[in-house]
Amino acid sequence: MRIKFCGADRTVTGSQHLLEIDDKKILLDAFKVNRHFPFDPAEIHCVVLSHAHMDHSGNLPTLYRKGFRGDIYTTTASRDLCAIMLQDSAHIQTRDVEYVNKKRAKKGQEPFNPLYGFDEVREVMKLYKAVSYHKTFFIDGFGSNVSVTYYDAGHILGSGMIHMEINEKGRKIHLGFTGDLGRSNLPILKDPEFMGNVNYVISESTYGGRVHDNAIDMERQITEAVKDAIARGGKIIVPAFSVGRTQEIVYTLSKLFEKGVLPKIPIFVDSPLSTHVSDVFKIHHECFDKETSKLITDGVDVFGFSNLTYTQSVEESKALNHIKGPCMIISASGMCEAGRILHHLANHIEDPATTVLIIGFMAPDTLGRRLIESKDSENANVRIFGDEYKVKAKVVVLNSFSAHADKNELMTYFKQYDKSMLEQVFLVHGDYDQQQIFQKSLNDNGFNNVLIPKKLDEAEI
Repeated sequence: MRIKFCGADRTVTGSQHLLEIDDKKILLDAFKVNRHFPFDPAEIHCVVLSHAHMDHSGNLPTLYRKGFRGDIYTTTASRDLCAIMLQDSAHIQTRDVEYVNKKRAKKGQEPFNPLYGFDEVREVMKLYKAVSYHKTFFIDGFGSNVSVTYYDAGHILGSGMIHMEINEKGRKIHLGFTGDLGRSNLPILKDPEFMGNVNYVISESTYGGRVHDNAIDMERQITEAVKDAIARGGKIIVPAFSVGRTQEIVYTLSKLFEKGVLPKIPIFVDSPLSTHVSDVFKIHHECFDKETSKLITDGVDVFGFSNLTYTQSVEESKALNHIKGPCMIISASGMCEAGRILHHLANHIEDPATTVLIIGFMAPDTLGRRLIESKDSENANVRIFGDEYKVKAKVVVLNSFSAHADKNELMTYFKQYDKSMLEQVFLVHGDYDQQQIFQKSLNDNGFNNVLIPKKLDEAEI
């Protein structure tokens, strides 16, 4: 058996790992930031998908376009989320490419083409095979030699950690893949589950060298940030993933308004995708923690309140620019790389009364990361749609909302493994400096043979 690391290697985005078992190829997650894959998509037997976030699933339609026709295994909630998220991705690509191409045409430049369109999304969705947590299944084509069990990762709705049992040439191997590991005490979702003991584990390490503020500090932090923004009289612009982060902040705000802690300023979720995602949340109670389940059972709409508006049309979105006085606009994409958030930032980033509230991870080389880096600078500029803007808005960063386990939470999870059984650890999905810190932490705690693969490295196990 071989593992080829094809994405999210010494960086965060682009999760993609290739397994070769009995001359067949299995892909763990499928995201690549461009049109080219370091393998022939037509040769991939199947995809085992950890969750629906675009940096893990977002290039499945391109994989199909390049010849992939195998099964895609994932949890039921992830399948339902992918159905709307991939379609939204195709829509955003088409719309944004049209916008950019108008500018390129004026400059006499060649037009861009989107990675994929609606046709590829419709076809790739036919390949999904939805599975439940804790119910072991066998991958078609391997007989009883490769089985998979999903455990709740507690990261987003439907997120799963993958435990594979592989029988190859008389040898039994237990392989684990964390996908993105969540945190305990996050609102809405259950806490992460232990996947069981394994011989080898491919683990995320996004915050391997950092410690978050406690998740229970969410309400206090959001209260302080919103009160400050209200006092300054401007709008609060919140880049947020449509899946997970948007629902978490809406849920938190609903509790704060109910308690009377915050004045009921207008809240706008300006993302059609978020509306559909919230509908998907409502039908997947199997992912909810006890508090959220009880509220829903009691008839509480945990994703809505009187001063909350979900916008749909472009006209409604544009109208938000003309609202006077404090309000909050929650919009996608979460890393400020596409979608309506770009238009809101372009319209408000040079207004000193505006607050840009960062509540999620921002990968290197994204607009979101550049906004964070501008926080303490008086002369920072950012580029939006090809134009330069001065960052005059106040940038506030809250990390209690993070859905990724931090250094201590990762270590707590690892301490559940039987060290005598765990032969090797592969750290992926993390910046190299974070991975090195976590590698040392693992070594200091008695975990040996911890590797940080480079892109396209291979390991034989």
